[in-house]
Amino acid sequence: MNEQTPNQEEFYKNFKERLDDTTEFPSNYTFKFIVPTDNKRIAEVQRLFDGARPQFSMKESKNGKYTSVTAVVYVLDADQVIHYYKSASGIQDVMML
Repeated sequence: MNEQTPNQEEFYKNFKERLDDTTEFPSNYTFKFIVPTDNKRIAEVQRLFDGARPQFSMKESKNGKYTSVTAVVYVLDADQVIHYYKSASGIQDVMML
């Protein structure tokens, strides 16, 4: 995994605080990603959650260029949510919502 810049560190620190303030853990957490409509990219996103028993849903954009991938996963804490997002940041052309 790539080293984090100070801005990324600050972002994840603030994100963790917001998660802890607004989410009761453990709980189901909804992750949303936008990826180019490409089976390889979609599979990369799905592999992030191997072993987590996710529930996936997908929806192609109107023109078919992008696919929205939603994963609902049972997580134990904010650190686990952040772990998934950091892992997703390594996937080329993925947008995290």
